[in-house]
Amino acid sequence: MPDKQTTYALRLTLPRWHDLHAHFRQGELLRPLLHAHAAMSCAGILAMPNTVPPVAKVFPVGAAFDCWSIEEYLGMLREAGGGFNDIIVPLYLSEITTPEMISTGAKSGLLRACKYYPPRGTTNAEHGRPLDHYIQNGVFEAMAEHDVILCVHGEEHALSAEDYFDSATNAEMLFYKERMPALVEKFPKLKIVAEHVSTAAAVEFVRQAGKAVAASVTPQHLLYTAGHLAQGCKYHLYCLPLLKFDADRAALRAAVTSAHNWQFFAGTDSAPHAKKVTPCGCAAGCFTGGIAPQLYAMAFEEADVDLADPQGQDIFARFLCRNGPAFYGLAASKETFTLIKEEQDVAPLATPEGDIVTLAEGAGLKTLPWRIA
Repeated sequence: MPDKQTTYALRLTLPRWHDLHAHFRQGELLRPLLHAHAAMSCAGILAMPNTVPPVAKVFPVGAAFDCWSIEEYLGMLREAGGGFNDIIVPLYLSEITTPEMISTGAKSGLLRACKYYPPRGTTNAEHGRPLDHYIQNGVFEAMAEHDVILCVHGEEHALSAEDYFDSATNAEMLFYKERMPALVEKFPKLKIVAEHVSTAAAVEFVRQAGKAVAASVTPQHLLYTAGHLAQGCKYHLYCLPLLKFDADRAALRAAVTSAHNWQFFAGTDSAPHAKKVTPCGCAAGCFTGGIAPQLYAMAFEEADVDLADPQGQDIFARFLCRNGPAFYGLAASKETFTLIKEEQDVAPLATPEGDIVTLAEGAGLKTLPWRIA
């Protein structure tokens, strides 16, 4: 008889999940990035449209500037593989977006969401227009009428450096305190996803906004703060919106780990950069392909959720697997995957454009405490 009782690693069996905010770029990057997401048991993805060129029209017809259509980009994604049950490609809101485009696209079934980018506010956002442009030209009214979801990069643009990021205020805080309440009041039926929220102010807005508003939350904003980014200049933690402060991280953790959470869900904002540092600065985005469920599990444990307890497991599954599909009107997957509490080595993702360093490596981790079976 053995002297010690055999112990088994904790195993979480979960529905395959949807990453409802990710970047897959274009060209030769598509295949390795999509397969990295498939490897972490994604049943569905929302592929953001700030590609080069952007996905700024619904059908492959003429436009005022060089851009792809949702129909074309969906074709590229499906050809590159991954086997996803659901793929959503939002329309990049630009100067050519009209209410008629929204109506026609929604009726075709291709248009399910639109993405607002603050002008020049993040990667490939130079075609974005101020929020008021779409309020005044009838685009948001048409989206509300046709049940097209608005995905919002919630940062105010054209700010002074002091207003953009300061101890008392920042671009996201200003957006959710001043801009978004007026938008919700004007278009109460418009379904909105506050993307990659990073501040206590954004969390409070979402919680008070009602049934038409939800939010995606990234692993990096649950795990790290501006201090982690600054200490040792860990530039692989640089993303937009920027990592914030401990009080903001605490608000995010409280929101996603609430037993009553239905508004906050997984959206990694995974963004690949083979060359993170460039002659004109540091590219914004953290890459979490292949390791996002593991990172989310780490964050929940750091927020004192007991993932060995059935209640803790239900809270985690609600955030990772159920809330997002429910908001988008997608069926939760009936297939499952398993997370095991065992160490996993981390390594860059090899691509034709070079190795892409993961968020975990950028934070100085050599292993993760969880792995996918």
